[in-house]
Amino acid sequence: MRWPRRIRGPKTPGRDLPASTARPGTERAGGERASGAAGSADASQPGAERSRPGAQRSQPGAERSQPGAERWLVVGLGNPGPQYAGNRHNAGYMVADLLAARIGSGFRRDKSRTQSATGRLSGVPVVIAKPMSFMNVTGPPVAALAAFYKIPPARIAIVHDELDLPLGTIRLKLGGGDGGHNGLRSVTRALSAREYYRVRIGIGRPPGRQDPADYVLRDFGTSERKEVPLVLERAADAVEALVRLGLAAAQNEFHPDPTAS
Repeated sequence: MRWPRRIRGPKTPGRDLPASTARPGTERAGGERASGAAGSADASQPGAERSRPGAQRSQPGAERSQPGAERWLVVGLGNPGPQYAGNRHNAGYMVADLLAARIGSGFRRDKSRTQSATGRLSGVPVVIAKPMSFMNVTGPPVAALAAFYKIPPARIAIVHDELDLPLGTIRLKLGGGDGGHNGLRSVTRALSAREYYRVRIGIGRPPGRQDPADYVLRDFGTSERKEVPLVLERAADAVEALVRLGLAAAQNEFHPDPTAS
């Protein structure tokens, strides 16, 4: 498949944000990093995937293509621009950066208004993407990229922050509502489907009477910053498990046993 012509120079992010959405009335608003993941190795070559101890993907041969494996689209949600880079709302972008590094591929800007990287994740062909539009209009770029690669909703995974989960909690599911998340609402509308996968990263509720829209647009607090890198790595591991093993197996691995004390 021929990659779309590379576009030189990023567009001004603010052009994608209607004036009426600068301060959304829901509890979720936009915010996140536009920087690409490091690495320029050819992900199609054996060994391009980074080996990490303790995970199945680090076993010898884990980088090899799985016979008959179909391509997945993994999208990290966030807002473009350095002013949003460390925001809680940009957790999805952060995980996308980790995944791009794992497949050994840098991000490229394309005509769908995303930054995307292609390669193999645990032997499965993937496109890792970060929409370069603001959170509440993130759906059209996702739909355009999915159409270009002919990837159905059943092989799309959206990685996003989740207010209703405590910090550090990772949950995976297929389908469902948007829970007030503007990014999910836009994706659902653009795809005309709810049956795509979600990898939810808990960021916790705001303290006291703080406005949730203000909370998600702020950086992680000092007390949270030691935990956040581990949380993001675990979310990236969950994405790998999903594309490699399927939803049920990934849930068994990353959802705590409700009977455990």
